[in-house]
Amino acid sequence: MSATNILDTAPLGALIRYTDGSPKPPARFTKKLAAWERSNGVGRLVKKEPPRTWTAPASFTLHEGNFSSDGVILVTIMRTHSADSALTFEVAEEPRPGQVRVLLDFGGCTELLHLAESVTAAELWIAKEGYRNARLEIVGSEDGDRAGGAELAA
Repeated sequence: MSATNILDTAPLGALIRYTDGSPKPPARFTKKLAAWERSNGVGRLVKKEPPRTWTAPASFTLHEGNFSSDGVILVTIMRTHSADSALTFEVAEEPRPGQVRVLLDFGGCTELLHLAESVTAAELWIAKEGYRNARLEIVGSEDGDRAGGAELAA
């Protein structure tokens, strides 16, 4: 599916796989492998942004992972793809009903900070990380909306 379809249909918290369609090179070709990994991977959908100007198309951001040391996150890998990306995308996994999204609104966008298994786990995460303006949203299909859910005040 195209990047536009991801923007239109994928819910925040979904795992998105992307590829350029080329085969993975052998590990001994480190430069070719590094280039291939920039165009082929998977990440959690954390933000969707509308077009900002007529020259900046809509985009979405995937959280691809963290590098940490002794339990401290040193580097977070985020990758942003525009709606006109030539890559092929697919939803590998959607958030399960009952999971809780920890969301932060700013600049007209909503960003997924964390996807928790329960309200209690989400509240503990907020308390540990110190996000005062975060809000909770329970993933569910009770309203028939694919990306919908009930909202809770944090």
